[in-house]
Amino acid sequence: MLDTPQEERGLDDESGHRGGAWKVAYADFVTALMALFIVLWLVSAGREVREAVSGYFRDPRGHHQLSGTAQAGSGESLAVDRSTVQQLRKKMEQALHDLPDFQRFSKNVQFTVTGEGLRVELMEKEGGMFFSTGSPRPTSDGERLFDLLGQELGGLPNQIAIEGHTDARAFRSQTPDSYGNWELSFDRANMARRIMVSAGLSSTQVTEIRGYADNRTLISADPTDSRNRRVSVIVKYQDK
Repeated sequence: MLDTPQEERGLDDESGHRGGAWKVAYADFVTALMALFIVLWLVSAGREVREAVSGYFRDPRGHHQLSGTAQAGSGESLAVDRSTVQQLRKKMEQALHDLPDFQRFSKNVQFTVTGEGLRVELMEKEGGMFFSTGSPRPTSDGERLFDLLGQELGGLPNQIAIEGHTDARAFRSQTPDSYGNWELSFDRANMARRIMVSAGLSSTQVTEIRGYADNRTLISADPTDSRNRRVSVIVKYQDK
């Protein structure tokens, strides 16, 4: 067998060394590039996504106790029940408080934990707040609030019921076939559903739309109080 010249062997050894080194450098470059993309994605992501990522690294085991859009689509959202409903309430209250001009309508949004679930009341004021007076057409504030509710509730497996209520003031025309409080209460609840679904709420989550007209007043001492005109969004407890 012929011996390989020393010069050739040295060249081969040097080439082999270079072949291993560039792979390590390339792997480091790809890793750094991936980290850069993740940082850029987090910077451009919404508040809910950043909170979800931050919450996971702070507490990987307990993070999924709080459900919402941060876990939407992950398959790991936990149902809101009687033991977790207060967590959802605090999360949604904080989301509303984060709106730039929340103080302007803070007194018109009310959260209540009931036997059915978490109830969110959007109450009107004289002259209209979330809907134009006597109409199912939402105001800009109404669209923003229902849009936010759709985002916050869209990641939950819980069923949603939406109610419409009016005060006891009658429409001008009171003929049997005229548009009145019954139609208005249902139409406002359905409009809320449409906005929330377009914002991320699953259409299959909404299992009931209820129109009560003035039969379930919030301010029973004064049936004409404007706060009786409201839309209620109920997050029902998940059956175990």
